[in-house]
Amino acid sequence: MTIWAIVPAAGIGRRMRAKVPKQYLNLNGRPIIETSLARIGALSYVHQLVVMLNPDDLVWPTLGLEKNQKVVCRYGGENRYQTVLYGLRYLEDKAADEDWVLVHDAARPCVRRSDIDYLFQQIADHEVGGLLGAPVDNTMKLVDANEEVLATVERVNVWNAFTPQVFRFRLLLDALEAVDKSGKTVTDEATAVENIGYRPRMVLGNRDNIKVTHPNDLNLAAQILSSQAIE
Repeated sequence: MTIWAIVPAAGIGRRMRAKVPKQYLNLNGRPIIETSLARIGALSYVHQLVVMLNPDDLVWPTLGLEKNQKVVCRYGGENRYQTVLYGLRYLEDKAADEDWVLVHDAARPCVRRSDIDYLFQQIADHEVGGLLGAPVDNTMKLVDANEEVLATVERVNVWNAFTPQVFRFRLLLDALEAVDKSGKTVTDEATAVENIGYRPRMVLGNRDNIKVTHPNDLNLAAQILSSQAIE
């Protein structure tokens, strides 16, 4: 059984208000995406990393990251699910139906190797797959369009979803093709799988697996990486 990886990197990171897409911002001396790819690329059991780029990306070619024999680049779509879908379509004549596909955010550079190993251990015999996450530990509020509270959401059994998310190749392809035909969208791969009637497994991961989304996240990610380096 082969394990493939898809790294969506076609976004432009509007919320960061930066001159370059967030995956190319400097984090401890190198672009965020370089650290994220290094974490996935260090996994000996990952056969290939498919990096999904924006067609107008002018930064990636300057980094030299394609020198890694595991890395291949393709172009993504207008949103995340399309980007991952295009990556799956590229793999369609290479991957077997039961192969695993690992999807990891380009802007999650702090994921721990031990967490990914643990994720694969927990889903090894699962027919669907699963994802890293952690139970929410704050009180959850549901608000309306005016940001006024409608209700307090019971947080028991509510988790934050992280990446990597890992699914059987054919199942994930079918799930995202169904999203594409529906005209709707999803914000992660697990939702697409859930929408066609399957139940992914949630696997506990470290909470320091943050996604760099807002400007303050960059400093936090730098602190996390420094802390991990001395553990």
